[in-house]
Amino acid sequence: MLVSAFLVAQSFAQQQALTWQELKAKFEAVNPTLKAAQDNIAESHAEEITAYLRPNPDFTLTADGTQLAPYQGTWRPLAGTFYSPGFSYLHERRHKRELRLQSAQQTTDVTISQYADQKRGMIFTLRNAFVQTLQAKAVLQNARNNLEYWDRELSVNKSRWKNGDEAEVDYDRLLLERVQFESDYETALVNLRTAKISLLQLLNDRTPIEQFEVTGPFEYSDELKTLEELRTLALANRPDLKAAVESVALAKTNYDLAVANGSTDPTFGAWYTHNGSFNNPNAYNTLGLSVSIPLRIFDRNQGEKTRTKIDITRNERLRDAAQAQVFNDVDSAYVTLQSALNLLRPYRKDYLSLSTAIRDKVAFAYQRGGASLLDYLDAEKAFRDTRLAYINLVGSYLVAAAQMNMAVGEEVFE
Repeated sequence: MLVSAFLVAQSFAQQQALTWQELKAKFEAVNPTLKAAQDNIAESHAEEITAYLRPNPDFTLTADGTQLAPYQGTWRPLAGTFYSPGFSYLHERRHKRELRLQSAQQTTDVTISQYADQKRGMIFTLRNAFVQTLQAKAVLQNARNNLEYWDRELSVNKSRWKNGDEAEVDYDRLLLERVQFESDYETALVNLRTAKISLLQLLNDRTPIEQFEVTGPFEYSDELKTLEELRTLALANRPDLKAAVESVALAKTNYDLAVANGSTDPTFGAWYTHNGSFNNPNAYNTLGLSVSIPLRIFDRNQGEKTRTKIDITRNERLRDAAQAQVFNDVDSAYVTLQSALNLLRPYRKDYLSLSTAIRDKVAFAYQRGGASLLDYLDAEKAFRDTRLAYINLVGSYLVAAAQMNMAVGEEVFE
């Protein structure tokens, strides 16, 4: 039983080590803000049904000729009553119903694109939280390695002190330096827990922090598409630009609908009566027909026509602004990526290995009396600063890559 429980717990812990794709899929499935935004699309689809509804016919029942008071001693109240049922129906001209449906459908298209744009921004937030978690893990591992290295150095120098090869005050200074390593480790541990809490909040997850883990490569790639390729991808994929283009089409449809609504709609009527006709005493069963046409003396829709026409121009300007924003976002992200790569390349090529070599050489020289304690501590600090700067630069690169993904509208960097 204990073995089974252990295996279940181990399997659960392994399931919580989420990759980026698994994390994104879970986010899209459970995030309450995204789920609420999806309801907006469902509501817009429901409004399409309402927009395409036909007018209902009207039914009228008329009763007339009922005698209210006796006349010359005779009172037959229902003898002269006749009943006349009738129907009428409003006929909509100029394709009003079809234009209402088209407008509702285009509104749904805009809503879908706006949802995709909202999702794009939230995925960027999730990606940042994911990168911060990976970066916090890398910093924590670096702090752990530094602490383990310093403990080994303390062990060596303690033996030297006991053997009389090192002054006690120098060993005490080395021992005191351990406080900085411990502080770095505890700070990195707190930062990692904070980053995990942010991820769990976005996932709407109540999993204990100790059982939640993410995994993924924390490194950079020299491969980078050209700026023109990225611009082309952005113009094809950006949902906010797509929503702006669809809004222009919607504005044109609304203008056509406003023009159609300015036309008059006739109402056709028909009724049946069972009574004598004044012109034909034998016509007890009669049929009546009518057509009611509003007289369009005044155009009561001219204001809506003007408004919708102006709205077309407004949406065209917003579309142009959205396109300019796409270029701005791509160009800014591209420059940031290039800057990060320019800083990272010399670190991988020279600085990391150089800082390690300097630290090891100075440590070797210090243990043999060829370097001062201050030189040793400076070399160790330079090594730690270089390693930490590299980790932070990789994190900046990954954030810039996420920014480029958001600017393009698809994952060009996974």
